[in-house]
Amino acid sequence: MLAEATRRDSFPGLARPRAAVTILLAPDQRRFREWVGPYAPEWGAAIAFPEQQRIVMQGSTAGSDAGDPRTVLRHELAHLALYEAMGDLPPRWFDEGYASYAAGEWGRDEMLATNLALFLRRMPSLDQLDDGFHGGSSAAEASYALSHRAVAELAALDPQRGLSLFFRYWRESRRLDPAVRAAYGITLSSFEELWQRNTRRRFGALALIGDLTLVALFTVVVTVPLYISRRRRYRRRVEAMLAAEAELERQQRESAIEELLRSVGEGK
Repeated sequence: MLAEATRRDSFPGLARPRAAVTILLAPDQRRFREWVGPYAPEWGAAIAFPEQQRIVMQGSTAGSDAGDPRTVLRHELAHLALYEAMGDLPPRWFDEGYASYAAGEWGRDEMLATNLALFLRRMPSLDQLDDGFHGGSSAAEASYALSHRAVAELAALDPQRGLSLFFRYWRESRRLDPAVRAAYGITLSSFEELWQRNTRRRFGALALIGDLTLVALFTVVVTVPLYISRRRRYRRRVEAMLAAEAELERQQRESAIEELLRSVGEGK
């Protein structure tokens, strides 16, 4: 983990961090909860404390849902790097979105591609994303994914320089809207509309297709056994009808033979 962190010691748009970092690996879940405190979310695999330049991570007893520890560590280091460069300027949505973007957590997009309910409702604003981080694990996962998508969209506005000019203007103005205007030539509200529209267009269709696929699969699972059962009943009825017709023909044939023999006997 340390070798990977050292190899990738810079973060998108920021100067190489200089502050020393303390990383604590908790030997068990009880110690992890003690070290992160009572206000950390239950689903967290690691917590960064930017003001102290400290990270607390779950150790070898972490469950499979904790994720790749190298990615988790880079995510938390990105929080510290952003704080070192920008202080408390970034709102929560940008802080989490940037850490996810810097860590390459593109798997967040999978959550968007399978969450049809998210797109059936009105897309949240950037400010509303902050509330989602306090609304339980499902709401938090949606906010993480949407925040990641927002920062990725912002960086994509300048393919050559990404976030570097934006960070510079943000430090100078101390305000987000003027920094977005200066770096990308659009207002923050225009970017918000662009992010909402692109996210809905790109992932809403995928979520709908995925949902329809599940519905179709459910329909197949339910209807195929019924169809097979119906076909079997139909086949049994046909076989019974054919058997009855064959028996009737046999009886008619025997009756005709008996009648013929009787008429022959009477003629003699």
